[in-house]
Formats: sequence, structure tokens, C-alpha cells
Amino acid sequence: MHPPAANKASPVLEGAAYKAVFSKIDWRLIPLLLIAYMVAYLDRINIGYAQLQMKQTLPFDDAVYGLGAGIFFVGYFLFEVPSNLLLEKIGARKTLLRIMVLWGLAACAMMFVSTPLQFYVVRFLLGAFEAGFFPGVILYFTYWYPSVRRGQVIAIFMSATTIVSVIAGPLCGFILKYFDGFAGLHGWQWLFLVQGLPAVVLGFLVYFLLEDKPDHAAWLSNEEKALVDDAFQHDVKDVVSEPAGTFGQMLRDPKVYALSLVYFLLLGATYTMVFWTPTLIQSWRVKDLFLIGIYAAIPNAAGVIGMILIGRHSDKWHERRWHFAVCVAIAAVGLLITTLLQGNLVGSILALSFAVIGIASATPLFFALTSEYLSAGAVAGGLALISSLGNLGPALSPSINGFILRSTGDNIYSMYFVMALYLLSGMLLLLTIRPAPAAAGAPVAVPAH
Repeated sequence: MHPPAANKASPVLEGAAYKAVFSKIDWRLIPLLLIAYMVAYLDRINIGYAQLQMKQTLPFDDAVYGLGAGIFFVGYFLFEVPSNLLLEKIGARKTLLRIMVLWGLAACAMMFVSTPLQFYVVRFLLGAFEAGFFPGVILYFTYWYPSVRRGQVIAIFMSATTIVSVIAGPLCGFILKYFDGFAGLHGWQWLFLVQGLPAVVLGFLVYFLLEDKPDHAAWLSNEEKALVDDAFQHDVKDVVSEPAGTFGQMLRDPKVYALSLVYFLLLGATYTMVFWTPTLIQSWRVKDLFLIGIYAAIPNAAGVIGMILIGRHSDKWHERRWHFAVCVAIAAVGLLITTLLQGNLVGSILALSFAVIGIASATPLFFALTSEYLSAGAVAGGLALISSLGNLGPALSPSINGFILRSTGDNIYSMYFVMALYLLSGMLLLLTIRPAPAAAGAPVAVPAH
């Protein structure tokens, strides 16, 4: 809890010098990390497009695909916490180098799978190697940005997922259609090779171009480092913070597990939509793989714009809880309308676009809130623990969705399943986390980007 004085921003936070130093940090950190996350997300989700062709050339059915899509997150779950605790000890640069090189090689190895077992093993390794990248970057942001600026920064970083979703459809559709048979390889094999190699290169760029903390940055002057430190000294949080001071104490906090369940529900719903959207569009009598990719890009373009604007609005009003709840409600309503309009291609795309605005915006809001709730001594392990437990959601949800589709033969019941997950996540977060007294009221006088 903060005293009333904490609601008043430091004069530094309102001045040109403050804006200038964080703009400088933004341009140094965000573009490279944004591109890295774009590649990570592409290597994670391109299976949604590859499976349209893999199932024609390999002995895979929907059940095999669903299990393989989900098993990625089992590897993620097992290695996220150790990775983030190691990052805290050895620094972000070394940790991200190891993560990115290994996941890039695993992503390329997907081109060699020929049996379900090989498919499961490589997907598991991809998750194990990539584990720690996302919570590691969120932890990295807590070293550079006070909470009053973190919502928009996380939203911009996470816009990578929706930017990639815009690009992924046309790119994957193009490779699958026009590279099929080139040099004796299937289109899906080229897909994994072309989209896996950039991670290796980016890993080395991150290592050589970034610094672990502001104090280590030669490109910041002593005066600029002092401004960053002052921004942290005058930070204002939106929610009542966790009382625990260490990782061990955090493990005994029931709210950490409630937040993990919120993320479990949210991520389970989101990745069900990510993995099955190409199949959903195909069910609207769209058969051309390139067109499926084009249509899938439209909702995600709306999501990119929505998540940045909503993240900015959340920072301005210094409120996370209700922003999150409204976003998951938008997701559910949009998906409901989509199910009612499946005979209408234009209407279905528009409704799905509305839903994706809520879907894309919810996760950055969740992590902005979570990074504020966790104490400084527990934030590294806490972010990774919540992320790793939450990632069990998409480990299970594609298989559940595959079972629903196989049992009913109708994707409308899958959509009801996803809607329920979104609404439950919003209700649970509102019940779990309380707003800080100083955060309930007028917007904070902090310049936006």
C-alpha cells in the first residue's frame, strides 16, 4: 500500500528530461526485443498453418496435431522458473543468447519429423529451449521501466504476437503453396527452415547490442542514469502489492496461484484460437491456403492497434484490473458473434477482428499488473512461476479442443469452450487482486510515449 503522497508524480516524471531518457531507452531496447519475440511467436504458432499440409503428407490426424501443439508448453512449464532465476544471476544477455540459439535450431529441426513421436519430441524441445524468453524479457523490463510506464511498454513488446499473426498468415500460406516441391522438400519443411534460422542470428545481436541494466549502459550518461533511478524512486503502483519479500515467501502466497490460474485460462483460450483459426477460416468454405493466410491477417491487424491503444489508456488512467476484465469480455462477445455469422464470410471476419482486439490486449495488461503485484525480491521467480503454470493451459486446451471437434463435428462448441475460459479469467482476476487506494481515481500525470 502507498501513502497518499505517492500519488503525486515527481517533477522529473513530468519533464522533458524524463521523456527524453525513456525515449532513448525505448529505441535501444524495444525494436530488437520486439523482432526477437516476433520470431519466437512465429516459430511457436507456424504449426497451425503447417499442419494443413503436414496432415496430407504425414500420418497425423487432429488428435496427433492437438497433442503436438500442446506438448510445446510442457517443456515451457518445466524450464521457465530455472531460466528466470538464472537470468537474475548471470544477466539477460547471456540468458537470451542461450535461449534464442537453441530454440532456433529446434525450430529448424521440425522440418525432419516424419512420425508422431518425432513430432512430439521436437515440439517438447522447442518449448524447453524457448522457456524463459518471455518472462525473462518481462523481468528485464522491470530493470529499466517503472510501473507507471510498463503497461504500454509491455503492450508494444507483446504487439509482436499480433504483428506476427498479421504476417504469418500470408507468409506461411505463400511458403506452403509456392515452395511445395522445391528442391524435393514439402512446403511445410521449407516453412520450418526459413522461419527458424533468424532466431540464431538474433540471439547474437541481443548479446552484443543490449546491456543487462541501466547502470551498465555506456550509452546512458550519468545524468540519464540518475533520472532513471529517480523515476523508480517516485514510482506509483496500481494494485495492492504482494507482502512477501523473497521467492520462498512468494511460494506461500495463494494469490500467486490464483494469478497463475487466471493466466492458465487466458492462455488456454488464446492459443486454442491461435492454433485453430486457420481451420476455422477453412470451415467458412475458404480452401486456398494463401487466402486463409490473408483472411487470418485481418483480425490480427485490428489487434495490433487495439492492444497499443488500450495499453496506453491503462497507463494513463493507472488501472489494470477493469481494463483486463473488459478486454476478455470483448473477446467473448466477439467470438459469440463470430459463431452466429459463420455463414457470412465478411461478417465473421469483422466479428473475429473485434474479438482479437480483446484477445491481444488482455495479456500485456495481465503482466503489467502481475509485475506490480510481485515484490522486488520475488519478481524474477514469480513472473516465471505464474507464466510456467499458466502455460499448462495451452498444453491442455488444443487437445481438449481437438476432442470437442472430433466428438461433435462442429466448431461452434469449441468456440463456447473458448468463450467460457475468457470470461472465467476476467472474473477470477477481479476477485483476486485489489486496487491500491492511491490508484483509484484520476489519471497519473505521466507523459505518454
